Amino acid sequence: MVKVKTSIYVDKDLWERFKKYASKKGVEISELLEEIIREEMFEDDINNILTELTDIDAYEIDFEPIEVKGDISKFIRVLRDERYNNISR
Repeated sequence: MVKVKTSIYVDKDLWERFKKYASKKGVEISELLEEIIREEMFEDDINNILTELTDIDAYEIDFEPIEVKGDISKFIRVLRDERYNNISR
């Protein structure tokens, strides 16, 4: 994967909080930013894929909600990793 260096303008206090947050999670800042960008674009990617597959602009995804017991953040991390691995193939 080719990486690019970029400059952005972010509120100073927000950036400091974000750096501490990444450090607490033990994650590199750039890795966390890439994850956030992927998550932000995910819905659009799915919409484009479904439109290509079906030629339908409007669709409904039906699912049954689940009840999670325990640490929800670990569960969400597993779901995100699975989703990323499935999409990046």
